Amino acid sequence: MMKTMSTGNCNLNVPAKNSYRMVVLGASRVGKSSIVSRFLNGRFEDQYTPTIEDFHRKVYNIRGDMYQLDILDTSGNHPFPAMRRLSILTGDVFILVFSLDNRESFDEVKRLQKQILEVKSCLKNKTKESADLPMVICGNKNDHSEIYRKVRSDEGENLVSSDENCAYFEVSAKKNTNVDEMFYVLFSMAKLPHEMSPALHRKISIQYGDTFQQKSFRMRRVKDMDAYGMISPFARRPSVNSDLKYIKSKVLREGQSREREKCTIQ
Repeated sequence: MMKTMSTGNCNLNVPAKNSYRMVVLGASRVGKSSIVSRFLNGRFEDQYTPTIEDFHRKVYNIRGDMYQLDILDTSGNHPFPAMRRLSILTGDVFILVFSLDNRESFDEVKRLQKQILEVKSCLKNKTKESADLPMVICGNKNDHSEIYRKVRSDEGENLVSSDENCAYFEVSAKKNTNVDEMFYVLFSMAKLPHEMSPALHRKISIQYGDTFQQKSFRMRRVKDMDAYGMISPFARRPSVNSDLKYIKSKVLREGQSREREKCTIQ
């Protein structure tokens, strides 16, 4: 099965098995959008703009194979709990962000980690999904002075110590410290190509869209490079109805013979 993605005036066919969703969660003002911005375009914006929910899509050509990564940058205020639960259900990899100088944001990450494990466990009980749940817990703003630190490193490490598919990083989106390393580890845990990490592929413009999915795609000016990434500027978040149908299809496909157990979006 192929998933058709529209990028400008061209259509890119990405196999469904190579399409993933990354969900970024955390309290307000901890730097979630700044980390996403570093991932997508290597920039940091000083001006703070509250996020309602931002959706981004990046498509890759890695050694001739097409991959798609949808990125859901969620609101820290989570005014719609049902939407957050749906985001968790449809997510494949997760980044939980807190600020090292804000104790309350760390407590929120602990609640989010528990919720993700509970929600995904409910879904896995009804399907044959893999038990692996790649997740990174990210302490942002490590460029601040230690006198402002409210969360010790060992506290963050304790959250991931019992799960080999969960890692802890202290990063600075502002200084771009440990951000690339964090994504590399996340994609490795998810068994995705490590070239999806920001530093390991060539970022190209949408102008190459018509030829981007060709097996032989290669930029003449770049030697010894076989991994490319392109942001889709016109990507739109799949509708709530589409996400619900996706979850329902997984349950019906894999769980028809099992005893019915509600996994409600509430």
